[in-house]
Amino acid sequence: MTSWLLTHGPARKALGLLVSAAAILLFLMNLRRAGERAGRAAERLDARERNDAIHRQMLDAAARRPPDRDALGERLRDGRF
Repeated sequence: MTSWLLTHGPARKALGLLVSAAAILLFLMNLRRAGERAGRAAERLDARERNDAIHRQMLDAAARRPPDRDALGERLRDGRF
């Protein structure tokens, strides 16, 4: 009985529309999920870039520091902090 219902014209067309609607819905949900993942990846990249910039500033500051106390005193007397 059910096989006759599914092979009959209007029921078959309705089933095809239902399957198509379900496929479109799943596709849209997948797009949304992919967008969320891309957003999180972009946030991680921004955070990593900020951290890298901070580390680069720290390394530059460490490279410019005086090697010992005498050099620090001399530098402070000259007004070159």
